[in-house]
Amino acid sequence: MSNTGAPLQVIAASLRRERERAGLSLSELAKRAGIAKSTLSQLEAASGNPSVETLWALGVALGVPFSRLVDPPAARVQVIRAGEGPAIYSERANYTATLLASCPPGARRDIYMLRLEPGAARESEPHMSGTVEHLIVSTGRMLAGPRTEPIELGPGDYLVYPGDIPHTAQALEPGTTALLVSEHV
Repeated sequence: MSNTGAPLQVIAASLRRERERAGLSLSELAKRAGIAKSTLSQLEAASGNPSVETLWALGVALGVPFSRLVDPPAARVQVIRAGEGPAIYSERANYTATLLASCPPGARRDIYMLRLEPGAARESEPHMSGTVEHLIVSTGRMLAGPRTEPIELGPGDYLVYPGDIPHTAQALEPGTTALLVSEHV
């Protein structure tokens, strides 16, 4: 499943803004992110169907947090009800990341609510250098952390690990949920 709850217009405008800020051509950004130029062109035209993997790769290539590509500017007071918010789905695992709070200017963290189901693991490539991920399991059980040494976690367990190395998240029980804080340098 690779549908996205984030409006394509927001993603398109964010990609264009960040690509131009970085002074990169479509070809150069596509090359750095390891995606087809036509895919990037479609995304900047607000068409296509971006997966979490594609957007993470673009964020890493641009040197910006993932949230900067999917989160429109927010009001000072904001409520996101359960099941709402910009949700990004994995194309390789039953994994959904819903952005709860993006990194405001001067701060260096994004907050996500994760929903995972048993099956394929969500294998993440390294994020920007210096990224640290903080994970708190709410319900269910999961394996998470560095891809080479994942740790089994249950409700209430907290794990911190480097996000700038290959890492993984895999549900061991149906209905697994967790809170993820991604801290950026």
